[in-house]
Amino acid sequence: MENNGMDTGALRESLMEAALAHVVFDGWSPVAFAAACKDAGVDPALARVICPGGAVDLAVEYHRRGDRLMRARLAAEDLSALRFRDRITAAVRFRLEGADRELVRRGAALFALPPHAATGAALIWGTADAIWSALGDTSRDFNWYSKRATLSAVYGATVLYWLGDDSEGSAATWEFLDRRIEDVMRFEKAKAQLKESPALGKLLEGPLRLLGNIRAPGAAAADLPGKFRT
Repeated sequence: MENNGMDTGALRESLMEAALAHVVFDGWSPVAFAAACKDAGVDPALARVICPGGAVDLAVEYHRRGDRLMRARLAAEDLSALRFRDRITAAVRFRLEGADRELVRRGAALFALPPHAATGAALIWGTADAIWSALGDTSRDFNWYSKRATLSAVYGATVLYWLGDDSEGSAATWEFLDRRIEDVMRFEKAKAQLKESPALGKLLEGPLRLLGNIRAPGAAAADLPGKFRT
């Protein structure tokens, strides 16, 4: 089927928006996808061209919209007076505060399934990358990977805690997040101390140079498959 000038991004967004009311009851499922097609007035055959993965593609779109909203809020907020660790904390809070708990719960169930686990992991990595990039990270070596890997673990754990948190204002989640960020700061401090060791620096020189060559400026190490890329 030819594009014929259609704005596929806008159509995908419309389908995602139409699906949200159904996902609460049916999950990110074929049933929700069919209902979204009907509500959005999009022919199912065309919808399948736009979203070959069906409801999975809409779940991806919902997650990525959350990343975009987070970046917009980070750009609008003045965080200059905060310590860097507190900026990271704020970014994670912004990301969760802009999400619907039940929709995220349904997404977590979807991306826990073996066929979709890699996509789910890539989405979490993408959120970590979005946070570091929005906060001005310019690393191009091993640090690029380690920062995103540690923040991915923090974000994933915080989401799971948040899904089960019934405290007022999600206060318990924010306390949990603070503890996890503190763990990251200790790790970064230990890593910096290790890098100052001449012997270890010599030992890691080759692997770090290789990682630096792989991680070229502007590259996305954990890009989703082509159909999911922005």
